[in-house]
Amino acid sequence: MSAERAAAERFTGQRATRAQPIGGEAFAVTLADGRKVVTKRGQGRGAATAEAAGLRWLAEYGDVPTPEVHGWDEEWLVIQHVSTGVPSTSAAERLGRRLCALHRRGAPAFGSAPPGGPADAWMGLAPMRNEPHGDWPTFFAAYRIEPYVRSCVDKGLFDQAQAEVFDRVCERLPELAGPAEPPARLHGDAWSGNVLWASDGEAWLIDPAAHGGHRETDLAMLHLFGLTSLQYVLGGYLEAAADAGAPLPADWRDRIPLHQLFPLLMHAAVFGGGYARQSLAAAEDALRLG
Repeated sequence: MSAERAAAERFTGQRATRAQPIGGEAFAVTLADGRKVVTKRGQGRGAATAEAAGLRWLAEYGDVPTPEVHGWDEEWLVIQHVSTGVPSTSAAERLGRRLCALHRRGAPAFGSAPPGGPADAWMGLAPMRNEPHGDWPTFFAAYRIEPYVRSCVDKGLFDQAQAEVFDRVCERLPELAGPAEPPARLHGDAWSGNVLWASDGEAWLIDPAAHGGHRETDLAMLHLFGLTSLQYVLGGYLEAAADAGAPLPADWRDRIPLHQLFPLLMHAAVFGGGYARQSLAAAEDALRLG
């Protein structure tokens, strides 16, 4: 029996009849009772544990639809399979409102891991360290910018002058960050590929890199690779935030390049090439717009 089918059986108690690759190390596994589950092999040590903890944390209050966790171990994660559908304006607006509610659940600190989640987590193929901090600029500089810039320098992707651009961003982060915010409960990797438009008519969030952070970070991720119906997601979010008495600052869009630095630098460290150029351009934009 294949490892992915064995994992599905171990955590569901049902016989697995079929496994179909759905991308990377993920498989859709059909069970004898007719259900489907997704089995995912972790990309590194602690990856399955981190994702399981993140999904459970995001699902705690039922704000945003996320896959149910059936079980996990050091290698495999088994979660609910969600059938795909088509985007709709109403689902996008609901996602925005629900994401705002999720953010408002808060976190113990900036950089805090989900309960039961490891400090050494993952975002895609890249390691991601979570360490609690009392303020967002210190956390973001130390754990979301500097480690990846060093990795890019070591790989010859940035010269010293280019690395100094990121140093200036880190030095100026207290002023670039905008008004102080309480730590939000973040999905952490909310690019378009992790927004699943489901057959039940709702938008689900999958594949989190969850942690305590700044709410603008999730919004910047939604912008990064182009999300269908993004304007409706943002409309729902902005309306919900205003209704809750916590509107986004008027200049929040100016900080999108700043908040995109982490995913761009992470992609540069893993994939190199154009992501390094995009990272540098985002850093320069952050300095210019801040």
